[in-house]
Amino acid sequence: MRGATHAKWAACAVAVALAATACGDDSGSGGGDGSGIVRSSWGDPQNPLEPANTNEVQGGKVLDMIFRGLKRYDPETGEAKDMVAEGIETEDSQNFTVTLKDGWKFSNGEDVTAKSFVDAWNYAAHIDNKQNNAPFFSSIVGYDEVHPESGDAKAEEMSGLKVTGDNTFTVELKEKFSTWPETLGYQAFSPLPEAFFSDHEAWLNKPIGNGPYTVDSYSKGSSMKLRAWDEYSGEDKAENGGVDLVVYTDNNTAYTDLMAGNLDLVDDVPAQQLKNVESDLGDRYINQPALIIQTITFPLYQDDWSKEGTEKVRRGLSMAINREEITKQIFQETRTPAKDWTSPALGDKGGYDDEVCGDACEFDADEAKKLIEEGGGLPGGKVTLTSNVDTGSHRQWMDAVCNSINNALGEGTVCTVNPVGTFADYRSQVTTDKMTGPFRAGWQADYPLIQNFLQPLYYTGASSNDGKFSNKEFDALVDKANQESDEEAAIEAFQEAEEILAEEMPAIPLWYQNGSAGYSDKVSDVALNQFSVPVYDQIKVN
Repeated sequence: MRGATHAKWAACAVAVALAATACGDDSGSGGGDGSGIVRSSWGDPQNPLEPANTNEVQGGKVLDMIFRGLKRYDPETGEAKDMVAEGIETEDSQNFTVTLKDGWKFSNGEDVTAKSFVDAWNYAAHIDNKQNNAPFFSSIVGYDEVHPESGDAKAEEMSGLKVTGDNTFTVELKEKFSTWPETLGYQAFSPLPEAFFSDHEAWLNKPIGNGPYTVDSYSKGSSMKLRAWDEYSGEDKAENGGVDLVVYTDNNTAYTDLMAGNLDLVDDVPAQQLKNVESDLGDRYINQPALIIQTITFPLYQDDWSKEGTEKVRRGLSMAINREEITKQIFQETRTPAKDWTSPALGDKGGYDDEVCGDACEFDADEAKKLIEEGGGLPGGKVTLTSNVDTGSHRQWMDAVCNSINNALGEGTVCTVNPVGTFADYRSQVTTDKMTGPFRAGWQADYPLIQNFLQPLYYTGASSNDGKFSNKEFDALVDKANQESDEEAAIEAFQEAEEILAEEMPAIPLWYQNGSAGYSDKVSDVALNQFSVPVYDQIKVN
């Protein structure tokens, strides 16, 4: 996660059969009357849970439970359906009138009004508030005044947002953007209560939203307890009494607790358990396609990795990685070697191209050595891969990647792993430009569009461009695609932009990742959405 500005072309819905459900028996963590508590594995989020400042998976899981926006992506199809919005109307695809449904409230009793959205979006966009997802609002007139490229803000609010009634507001965009309403299911566009602004510190300690759950308590490094909100306004009310998110720094420990009956759900089955998981869990194991890709990104803000010629070194390292062998040995059938920078779940019509990376994504030890030598060699004669090691079996596969590189180059142990203990610490290092060598950069899409795999990660200055890649031709092609009203023309421009990634290799595509989860016989109706996040509100405790 997460993105920047969005595509201005009408993409057809990517209908991937991504949701899976199954039923268990026996009584569970509280009984079958809807009051039972689901116990699920989790990792501490990087930042406090402000919607516009959360662009990673663990924090996103919580926001998806405590907030509802104008739209919500259907857990099975990804279709953006109205939630708080009664309607979003336009006659020119540039000026929109948003009307809210009556009766929506925040869990502290405040009404959800047009002002709740407008104030939240202005807060998100303003440069002084340092929100990671501010670029999501850059298509609105007045964004440049509240978030200039340099210097102080020239305004406090975006002039393109106007409250016109308790339940209505208007939005003026800089340009035509026919699919703008489809982007509004992303959590950065959530409304905020007045309490967020009047006592910000108290809100950060115990966030208040308008979703089916409320935050009961949070102990960093231990757990977050969420409880079903009886007065929730939406139709997707929680089918359980709450969710206890338990922090694990080792997902093998989480799996052990699942098998011991101390946990109900693990949404990241560790690689070490994949050989046994089907016999352990039977139909309580979920393995399904997802909009996720794993990559290794280069810190191009470091001269050693960005000077002329190092694109050959980056391509050479990519060719030194035996993806086929690693995915078979470590991940069984839950990973597929990557051939581009998007996901097969998009489909050919959605922009997936299995030829764009070409030879650069194929294992070839001789060519890898040749390219690295032509590019001036590894900086300092070595390469260090960095990742958090608390989730995702990252240490195991990073060791395998280094072994592959070392064997391919035949120069001893030139590749080593730098493990970071927690996801939160790791992301803090990444977002403050502390990386000195390649680092893990997995991506879980916000919505099923090719744009969301390219622009947020590789467009100059984009919010998730952690490697600081910058290429004028790439940016121009993305801009061209975003201006297209014709879907095929837009996808073609995005694919041209992707070809530049194959030439420059700012990030090495490793493999596409399935969504996987295992659950106990104490819960039922467990499903993952198309982004591989559990649909917590639909889980029943037996």
